[in-house]
Amino acid sequence: MNKKVIVAGHICLDITPLFPPQKGMKVSDILLPGKLIEMEGVNVNTGGAVANTGLAMKLLGVDVSLMGKVGNDTFGEMILNILDKYDANTGMIVADNESTSYSVVLAMPGIDRIFLHNPGANCTFCAADISKKDMEGTALLHFGYPPLMKSMYENEGKELVCLMKKAKDYGVATSLDMAAVDENSSAGRVDWNTIIRNVIPYVDFFVPSVEELCFMLDKERFKTWCDRADGRDITEILDIDKDVKPLADICMAYGAKILLIKCGAAGMYYRTGDVEVLKSVGEGAGLNPNLWANKEGFEKSYIPDRILSGTGAGDTSIAAFLTAMLEGCPIEEAMHLAAAEGASCVASFDALGGIKTLEKLRQKIADGWKKYDD
Repeated sequence: MNKKVIVAGHICLDITPLFPPQKGMKVSDILLPGKLIEMEGVNVNTGGAVANTGLAMKLLGVDVSLMGKVGNDTFGEMILNILDKYDANTGMIVADNESTSYSVVLAMPGIDRIFLHNPGANCTFCAADISKKDMEGTALLHFGYPPLMKSMYENEGKELVCLMKKAKDYGVATSLDMAAVDENSSAGRVDWNTIIRNVIPYVDFFVPSVEELCFMLDKERFKTWCDRADGRDITEILDIDKDVKPLADICMAYGAKILLIKCGAAGMYYRTGDVEVLKSVGEGAGLNPNLWANKEGFEKSYIPDRILSGTGAGDTSIAAFLTAMLEGCPIEEAMHLAAAEGASCVASFDALGGIKTLEKLRQKIADGWKKYDD
C-alpha cells in the first residue's frame, strides 16, 4: 500500500507475568497480601497504541511512521530495540529527563486484564511533536490513548484538538482511540464529556471501547453497569439497544462521522453519518462516502482458536479496520476483518504474535470461520 500513515500517541513497555491456567479463578483468590503465586514465565513487549496499532498496520503492509516519546533509560532502550527489529524507531522522541512508560499487565485466565501503569514521558507529548513535514503526504493520522497523556487532556483537551485540527488542515484523515481512565488519577477528574465534544468535529474515525466511552460520557450510567456486572467483565452484561446505542447517539450528536465502539469479546458496534457528513473525511484516506454512509450494525466476534490473552486485541482490530478502509473496502468488510484480527490476537500472549494478513483472514472467513452465537 502506497498510502502513508502516522500512528502517534502513547507507547510503553508491557511486562506480562504468565499465570498458570486455572479454572474458576477469581481476582480475590489471587491478589491477597502475603500470597505466593508460582508463575510460568513473563512476556516483555512494547505496548500502547503506537506499538500495538502501529506495528500491526506495518505487519499488514502499510507504510507506517510510529511517533511517540520515551525516556533515556533502560526501559526506553528496550522499546527502541524492539521497534528497531521492525525498522520502526526513527520517529521516536527520546527525552533525557523523563522516565519511560511501563505497564505490568495482570492477564489472569478468564478474568479481564488489570494494568499497573506509569504514563512516564507520554505525559509531555504535544501537538508540536508532529511537524508540518511529518504531515505532508500523509493519508491518515491515528492517535491513541489521550487519557494516559496529561498534555492531551489538560485544558479541556486543547492540545488534542490542536493536533487533530492541524491534521485536518493538511487533508489528513484522523482516527482517535481512547484508554481506560483511573478515576482516582488527574485524568479521572477532568471533564471528558467536554473533551470529546470539543475534539469529535476533527475526528473522522472515533474508535473507543464501550467502558471507556461510558465512563467519559455518563459516569452514573457507568456506575450502574459496574453494579450490574458485580465483579464480572462489564461487556458481558450489556444490551446493545439499551446500553451501547445511547452512547453512540451522544457521539453522533457531537459530530462523529464514523464511530466504532469495541464491546469486548461480544464484538463491535458501528455507525456512520450521511453522505454529506462523510464528504468531510480527510481526503488522504480516499474514502468513498457512498459505500460508508448511513450504516449501523453490530459485528459479532469470531471464535478464537484458543484464548491466551486479550492484550492488544482492540488495537489490532483497529489496525485491520483502518488498513481495510485504506484499501478501499466497504465498511461491512472492514468490520469483518477487524473482528477476525481481534480473534487472531487473543490466541497469543502479546499483541503482535497472532497477527494475520488481511488475505489470510479473508480466506479463514471464506472457509467458514464461526462466530459466537452463529
